[in-house]
Amino acid sequence: MFTFHASRSMHRRVEPEFLDELPASDPHAIKARQDLRRVNWFMRNTKLMTEALRPVKQNQHGCSLVELGAGDGTFLLSVARSLGNGWSSTAAVLVDRQNLLTPETTSSFEKLGWRVELMAADVFDWLEKSIGQNCDVVVANLFLHHFSEEQLSRLLTFAAERTRVFIAIDPRRWRWSVFACRLLRLIGCNAVTQHDAIVSVRAGFAGEELSRLWPNSNNGDWSLSEGDANFSSHLFVARKR
Repeated sequence: MFTFHASRSMHRRVEPEFLDELPASDPHAIKARQDLRRVNWFMRNTKLMTEALRPVKQNQHGCSLVELGAGDGTFLLSVARSLGNGWSSTAAVLVDRQNLLTPETTSSFEKLGWRVELMAADVFDWLEKSIGQNCDVVVANLFLHHFSEEQLSRLLTFAAERTRVFIAIDPRRWRWSVFACRLLRLIGCNAVTQHDAIVSVRAGFAGEELSRLWPNSNNGDWSLSEGDANFSSHLFVARKR
């Protein structure tokens, strides 16, 4: 069987993405956020996150959840719909630098029995200020690849101190993902999305790169799972024993 070793073929490289630099109201940014919903569908990230969340045991009062880099909240909304009624009464905090959560999205969460709160802040500032505010699970989708190894180590340390489950989905760093990015124009993605997709893959993950950064990963307190998921996604899950 043919095996493609991404880590041997592509060195990780973090570069600026166009969407992060554009004002939220810029038409190109609005279109790019719409494109991201389509990209998530093709990557099957909603399904991946849903399956990773299902084993999280909830107490009688529901689950407390934090999403880092939540964007406009529509990804988590699609996950909430997939999880179904068993996850009603979930309290979710959506952390993002920009306030992109619309009343329509908030209303859709409420119809599912979810309570959502937006925190418009830099993720590191919020994590530093949230000391002592623990939650059941922290999730991140297409977010960790924005950071250097030093920043990731800091972020993961913060997360490990505040939750018992951490789930992250990011681009799978291998050359076939780059090839797939070049086809995004065929499904109507704009130039911002096409550029950022390739940058994201180059900054993505392979092997056990995130596991090696998880604090005290060898002391037996945490169960770590990491690896390729689908054609172009990389899944990392940390569960406290």
